[in-house]
Amino acid sequence: MLKVGIIGVGTVGASVANILKDNKDIITARAGIEITPTIGVVSNLNKDRGVSIKLTDNIDEVLNDDSIDIVVELMGGIEKPYEVVKKALEKGKAVVTANKALLAYHRYELQDLAGDTPFEYEAAVAGGIPIINALRDGLTANNIQSIRGIMNGTCNYMLTKMINEGVDYDTILQESQELGYAEADPTFDVGGFDAAHKLLILGSIAYGIDAKPEDILIEGIENIAPEDIDFANEFNYSIKLLTIAKKVENEIELRVHPVFIPNSEMIAKVDGVMNGVSVIGDKVGETMYYGPGAGGDATASAVIANIVDIARRGKGSPMLGFESAHGENLKLMSKDNIQTKYYFRLRVEDKPGVLAKVANILSDKNISIEKMIQKPLNDTCAHLLLSTHTCLEKDINEALNAIEETGAVTAKPVMIRIED
Repeated sequence: MLKVGIIGVGTVGASVANILKDNKDIITARAGIEITPTIGVVSNLNKDRGVSIKLTDNIDEVLNDDSIDIVVELMGGIEKPYEVVKKALEKGKAVVTANKALLAYHRYELQDLAGDTPFEYEAAVAGGIPIINALRDGLTANNIQSIRGIMNGTCNYMLTKMINEGVDYDTILQESQELGYAEADPTFDVGGFDAAHKLLILGSIAYGIDAKPEDILIEGIENIAPEDIDFANEFNYSIKLLTIAKKVENEIELRVHPVFIPNSEMIAKVDGVMNGVSVIGDKVGETMYYGPGAGGDATASAVIANIVDIARRGKGSPMLGFESAHGENLKLMSKDNIQTKYYFRLRVEDKPGVLAKVANILSDKNISIEKMIQKPLNDTCAHLLLSTHTCLEKDINEALNAIEETGAVTAKPVMIRIED
């Protein structure tokens, strides 16, 4: 028998305990051994968790219990969970976590600590979608050329409603909070940080890149406006908050931001609260993974899959997928050197010469316009909606700063990248 201690019996932790109990026979048959949740750690013992296991508010009751074989960490946060997981590994206990923030900052230290002790984290990225095992095991024979993911259901739900129903940002944010998709402080989701933590984990598995959130380009969906939706509809685009990892020679792009993406792309069809990840390997081509990215049972399903995998194997496989250092000596690309197409929205004075000023600045930076729409706002102002051919991130930012400095714009320019 394998005994499991669950640190953090919230929505996911309760689902883990209950699924292990409810589906005990089939899980035992698949694992080859009985797996029993025996104790859970909570911060408030007076709150009903809907579980039948013993509950405690003392983490040491799990860490110091030699009969506990596997510790499931579902606390949330970064530094406190790191200390808890570190102690569990030092005591030789296998660990399963769903904590993406922990891994975004400490995945390499934890890999070194774990050694041969099993450490699994499938539920940390895209909930119930088995993308970690797909990258680490199923696509082992491939050089990964790119990963593009929709990995925040809150943002995807909001953008889907904004595009399909014309709902404005503030209205759909409030609705998302009422439905429980967005937190009272939604910054972590709508600002792109949740998705960025997941991207960093995938970037390590695919490329061996050790980057922190502050090292990469992260933008959220807060500035998406109806004019941007109109542009998307006009030119057959969807707008998605996309996580992108891409290999360009010996450098790796890692970025999270809203994008215009053609409706014909598979990942553009991932709507609502669902998640989707597209992976392109040099031998297999494109593979697509789709499913629920959050929720108690979906996330618990991934946690339990890791527990069963540990029961079957015993010895841990390399946590990030490499027996030794990645052989290509890849490095993180500077944000300035990213190349893609761009869209920007300019609120300008509606008078002669303004468009010429904009065009001259873009020309000076070797930026060519691909599409343009002008929409009057009132008697004195208009919106210029422009898209470019492929150019450098550095050049587009310098051009937008120069346009702002001319005084021709009456509001800060808004820029969205195009992936097609």
